[in-house]
Amino acid sequence: MQVSKWKNNDNWWVSGFNFKDEVTKQFEFQENIQIHDATLRDGEQTPGVVMRKHEKVETAKRLAEVGVQRIEAGMPAVSAEDRDAIAEINKLNLGSKIFSFVRAKEEDLIMSKECGVEGVIIEVPLGKPKLEMQFKWEVDRVIHNSIIAIKKAKELGLYTVYFPYDTTRADEADLEKVLDEIMKETPPDSIGLVDTMGSALPTTISYMTKLMKSITGLPVEIHTHNDFGLALANSLSALTSGASVVHTCVNGMGERTGNCSLEEVILALKVLYGLETNYDIEKAVELSEYMEEITGYKMALNKPVVGKNNFTRESGIGADALLNTPLAMFALNPKFLGRAPKLVLGKKSGLASINVKLNGMGIELDDEKKRLLLNDVKHAGQEMKRLVSDQEFLELVSKYKNV
Repeated sequence: MQVSKWKNNDNWWVSGFNFKDEVTKQFEFQENIQIHDATLRDGEQTPGVVMRKHEKVETAKRLAEVGVQRIEAGMPAVSAEDRDAIAEINKLNLGSKIFSFVRAKEEDLIMSKECGVEGVIIEVPLGKPKLEMQFKWEVDRVIHNSIIAIKKAKELGLYTVYFPYDTTRADEADLEKVLDEIMKETPPDSIGLVDTMGSALPTTISYMTKLMKSITGLPVEIHTHNDFGLALANSLSALTSGASVVHTCVNGMGERTGNCSLEEVILALKVLYGLETNYDIEKAVELSEYMEEITGYKMALNKPVVGKNNFTRESGIGADALLNTPLAMFALNPKFLGRAPKLVLGKKSGLASINVKLNGMGIELDDEKKRLLLNDVKHAGQEMKRLVSDQEFLELVSKYKNV
């Protein structure tokens, strides 16, 4: 993918330094980067989250509307309902490729084939702590199980993603041995670089992406978790280092601290890197809200891209610019995401805030009354330790309207 020359527009204004030749020459983007969304499997592994069949089908439809190229529809071994959901999603012909997630077991692969999926993600443990403390396996067992599973998947005609999870905590010699052996015996279609515990640095992910590509010559798929708040940074590091596919979950759902957020990846590729993409960001925002509704998994109010308060401002500085020239206050125009900026009142308000609120309500006061009103608003916010509602503001205004 080619990075375009930077040009601000009505939708965003980001750092022009992102597009300097000295920066972009370091990028090794592949053509046709794809998003593989795992919300229906990894997202549902969020503790306490359950999605029923009809909800999974609806979510898949919405993922396709966003423009996601690959949908991981579930893990068929989990339940009969999950298998039914995967099969029904596959029958919809959404335009997205449908994958399932499987253990390195023949029965999982056969169930996936029966569901009609195009491809499978075959998981095997490779992290040193996993092998030594959880499974008690030697690396030769990993190789043996991997070869049998990959051969069976290829025999069944399934696109095969080899997914040695906890890759970033693997012994490097073990990783190289496993990749060498499967390439000799039965090459998969692509290789997953899996930061299961979210414990790698972006520079580490870059190194490992290039290492795995050099050993296998296969496309690399990046799958990150957010334990150190690096899921997005690590995913982007892999993509700029030559990875072809990025795994995501809506709202960053997933085990523990979650996975890389679908909506953040979409926005970063288009806005921060200037890549030509066809994702529908407004549909992604709608999907985010839908997932919050059906799962009860509440987003932080300031979550990047989709947080409810991202375009809400209490500080008086710039209150007048908030509505008229939003790019002076934000990198993104709220309209680009189908949102609107919002001015709220409280302890941190200023005269500009009072002016904007009064103008919006069609109320006129002289300058002295506005200053007195501001003091009342600040005092009320401080005493209540919260924002001042519009109704409460009107009650404060009433003291001055007829004075």
